[in-house]
Amino acid sequence: MHDPQALYLFDRQFGCKGPVCGIDEVGRGPLAGPVVAAAVVLPAVADLPGLDDSKKLSPKKRERLAGLIREQAVAWAVGMASVEEIDTLNILEATKLAMERAVADLGVEPELLLVDAVRLPRISLPQESILQGDAKSASVAAASIVAKVARDAMMEAYAGAYPDYGFERHKGYGTKQHIQALRSLGPTPIHRKLFIRNFIGRPEEAGR
Repeated sequence: MHDPQALYLFDRQFGCKGPVCGIDEVGRGPLAGPVVAAAVVLPAVADLPGLDDSKKLSPKKRERLAGLIREQAVAWAVGMASVEEIDTLNILEATKLAMERAVADLGVEPELLLVDAVRLPRISLPQESILQGDAKSASVAAASIVAKVARDAMMEAYAGAYPDYGFERHKGYGTKQHIQALRSLGPTPIHRKLFIRNFIGRPEEAGR
């Protein structure tokens, strides 16, 4: 059974006197849209009932928790890397860039960064790379929720601009509906050119 207190105990094990910042991203796998990261510094005591890895929560629970996190956090910020940056840099480097931007916008200097799965060599702050950090750390779980809610809102906005693709439902991931739309209509400006070649060939050939 999930023990929310274990998430908080994980963060405290490092013995930091100053702020501990959790960092996570969402959007590494989709065919469309940006990759979005969040950085969250939680207070010593937070009232976040049901805090967990964002992937394990319903959209309604994520929305509720994201609001509580933003209200209670000592500091939080969201960073993103664009589709163009993903295509130019590759998804891993774009993910790091989004994380760096989130940390830069925090407004506080953490004593320690807890980063989900990757390291950020361009940031000189002490850091720990934690595999499946969003399932182990309270601050990383909080970051995963804030990032997910932020990116979902972006994709729902894109659905208004590109109503035939179903972005409000699949959020850019490679569902059957999404791939069918890509093959029949061709890519939009928010599609990742390198990613979609696996499904439709060269972008300029799609929609013919």
